[in-house]
This record gives sequence, structure tokens and C-alpha cells, in this order.
Amino acid sequence: MKARYLGLSALLICALAGCSQPVPSGTAPATAAAATGSPVSITDFANRTVQLQQTPQRIVALSNGEVDIVYALGGSVVGRPTSSHGAPVKEAEQAQMIGSTHELDLEKVALLQPDVVLGNDPMNEKDIPAVESIGAQMVLSSANSVADIQRQITLLGGMLAKEERAQQLNDQLTQHIAALAERSQTAHTKPKALLVYGAPGTYMAALPNSLSGNILELAGGSNIAADLPGLQSFPQYAQLSTERVVEADPDYVFIMTHGNSEEVKAGFLKEMQDNPAWSSVKAVKQNHVEILPSDLFGTNPGTRVTEALDQMHQLLYPSDTDE
Repeated sequence: MKARYLGLSALLICALAGCSQPVPSGTAPATAAAATGSPVSITDFANRTVQLQQTPQRIVALSNGEVDIVYALGGSVVGRPTSSHGAPVKEAEQAQMIGSTHELDLEKVALLQPDVVLGNDPMNEKDIPAVESIGAQMVLSSANSVADIQRQITLLGGMLAKEERAQQLNDQLTQHIAALAERSQTAHTKPKALLVYGAPGTYMAALPNSLSGNILELAGGSNIAADLPGLQSFPQYAQLSTERVVEADPDYVFIMTHGNSEEVKAGFLKEMQDNPAWSSVKAVKQNHVEILPSDLFGTNPGTRVTEALDQMHQLLYPSDTDE
């Protein structure tokens, strides 16, 4: 059978750029004095040493994951990403919307007089001079795994002089992962799944080195795209081959998106209907094609990654009702 490839668009590439880039390993731990007025020194994911004269009080975050983490640590933000779905934390609803990692509205940010702007590594590296020109510092991070989210928690905990709280959050997350691993060990075989990242007419397979791919594996699933080559610009994703999917015969197909979830699902189902080969796939025959919530899987969910892990585990092991 000749492989049929589902299309790849510039729009999706743009969407992925802000949330799926590799980060350097071994980021140095953050250090900060406990007092608000004391100097703060942190090393971000771009291996930049950021010096702050005091613990920042006015924080702008360009992605929802960082908003969630800041509030989980006991802080707050004055600026948050522009979104039609509301803030990830109720307390952040009143914060000014200031664009996103893809398109920062510097004028709105400047009016907020922030101490620090939390951006993506490496996408927002180009914005550092502009942010510094308004008297703020930029701290860069990203999340391609649950371990990266823990690194973010450690980094922001140091920035806010909340190291103890950061350690508590990370310990809870580590324990949560261990509990899921123990529950998954009872299975004779791991359920096979395909993770599709899509916009209408455009679909890619998420690899294990992406955040969603890591969540799938930690929740006890097997990624059928694990051996596919990553795209040159975005190595966490691969071009989706219908032939490869049919050969692997996944038990589940999970669809993730930043856009209209129902529209993406309808488009993907049409792709499957137009290609009879899909009808032989177990996930299609058993109606196991699921849309994953965008706030948990379409972007970095911050500390809510525990919810993403639980939801994925329950989808993979529907008979597992153990809380």
C-alpha cells in the first residue's frame, strides 16, 4: 500500500512553535532570598542568568502553564495570554490579556509596568531587548515533558522565594506519577495509541519527546508513532502516514488542538471516511476516537498536568476505577 500523508500547514507550525521546543537539560536551580526586597538570581531554560533587584510583584505570563504555576506557588499575575476560553485560574480572570508567545502586545505589557515577563524558550528570545527596554526582565522556559513542568515549578519557585512550596508541588507530582505507574503495571499489554495534533485539514503525530507523548507514556500507554522521524523544525512531531497507522492498528486515537475541537474532529473523521484503509483500524471500529481537552493537552497545563495524566489513564484503562 502506498503511504498517504495527511497535510502539514504553516498555521499549525506557528501554533506549535511556542509550546513544543527542546530545552537544555540540567538547568541550574534558582536561588532567591526570602525577603521581598532582597535580590533574586535565577537561571532560566535558555541558560541565562537573570538578576532581579527583589522578588517580582508584577508578573506577566505569556502562556497559561506559567499562569497556573505562579498561582499554585502563591503568587499572582497582572498580565496573561489572550484567550477566548478564560484564564486557567479563576483568580487570574481580572489580569490584562497581552497577546501570547506567538505575538506579544508590547504596548499593553508596557502599561502594566511588569517586573518580569515569563516567555517561551526559544520562541521569545527575540523579544528580550524589547521587554528590557520597558524596564522588565524576561525569564524563558518551556515544557516538552512532565519533568520540564517540574523544572518550571522549581524555576518560578526560586523567582518568587517560594522554594519550599515548589518542592511540595514537585513531590506531589512525583508521587502521582508513581501511583499511576503502579496501577498500569497490572496490565498484560499497554494500550496502543495515536496522538494527533491538528487544525482543520492539518494533522501530525505527537512523538514521545512531546509533552502529550510523555503524558501518554506516564499514563501507561504505548505511542505507535514512537519510531517515526521527527520533523526538522519541530522534532516533537512527525508527519502522519495512514499506512503506518493501519500497520500499527492503535486501540485509541486521541486528537489535540488549539482551535475548534469539534471542527477538527469532524475534519479528521472525514479524512478517515475518505480513506477506506482507516475502517480496518481497531480504534475506528470500536469508536475509540477521542478529542482531548485543549486546556490540558493542547498547551502546557502547569500543575494541572495531574488532571491530564488521570484523564489519559482513564481513557486507556476505562475499567480502572481505583481512585
